[in-house]
Amino acid sequence: MVSAAHTVLGEVPADRLGVIDAHDHLFIRSPLLPGQELDDVEDAAARLAGFGALGGGTVVQWTPYGMGRRVAELPTLSRESGVHIVAATGLHQAAHYSGELLDSVRDRLAELFVGELTEGIGDTGVRAGLIKVAGGFHGLDEHAEFTMRAAAEAHHRTGAPIAVHLELGTGVLDVLDLLCGELGVPPGSVILGHLNRSPDFAVHRLAAEAGANLAFDGPSRANHATDWRMPDALRALADAGFADRLLLGGDTVTPDTPGMPYLLRRVRPSLELALGKGMLEQILVANPARVYAW
Repeated sequence: MVSAAHTVLGEVPADRLGVIDAHDHLFIRSPLLPGQELDDVEDAAARLAGFGALGGGTVVQWTPYGMGRRVAELPTLSRESGVHIVAATGLHQAAHYSGELLDSVRDRLAELFVGELTEGIGDTGVRAGLIKVAGGFHGLDEHAEFTMRAAAEAHHRTGAPIAVHLELGTGVLDVLDLLCGELGVPPGSVILGHLNRSPDFAVHRLAAEAGANLAFDGPSRANHATDWRMPDALRALADAGFADRLLLGGDTVTPDTPGMPYLLRRVRPSLELALGKGMLEQILVANPARVYAW
């Protein structure tokens, strides 16, 4: 059996995914970001085209259930740009939703995730390719634990990877204790997002030693320790023998985020100086292909 990513246009073998933006958003909407929605199809098309023109091959959209995924638009965007797109199921922090929406899915969350992974999202026919969940600040609240238990069940039934939003990069070890310890999800199927937002090299090392995948995403945000610490963090992990655990993403969440073209236009050359071209290619091509092809 050849492993393949579940893209919005169907299964694509891992070796055909090309350069991968391992965490980004073409569309996203939240009450926590009023007036900053990503909801414009033409803008999404322009960002995809820019990414493709710089050699990008695949974008993994981490936008989960109920946050304006606009899944019906994704196949056309993928065809017209020539860039593969992987869509997500899952659930974000409770603050991103109304109480009514959460109540409507609480008793069927694992079934919802499995259905979107195996049958399709709504009536679009598009299957999700990953499960997105979220932790809290320096820990896990009741909602995070509930959501992660549903995600673990869906993983065990499908094999889909679980991508975790870490609030400001924190709560790493709590997430691993729950998902991989108590719930038995293989660490290689877990992607820890936003580690660049908390440049704690000791925690990064512990997560890598546990076998999880470490995503450094959301470049060039002035209020986070992102670009200027990222080369050192990646170099430290690579020198310790964990280059095969590393992923990169643009994490475009508001209109002013530099996003996916910036990842290749500015972040890639900088990291090539720190890591070497060969290792950076591994991080942008081989590592995410292994994680997202299941």
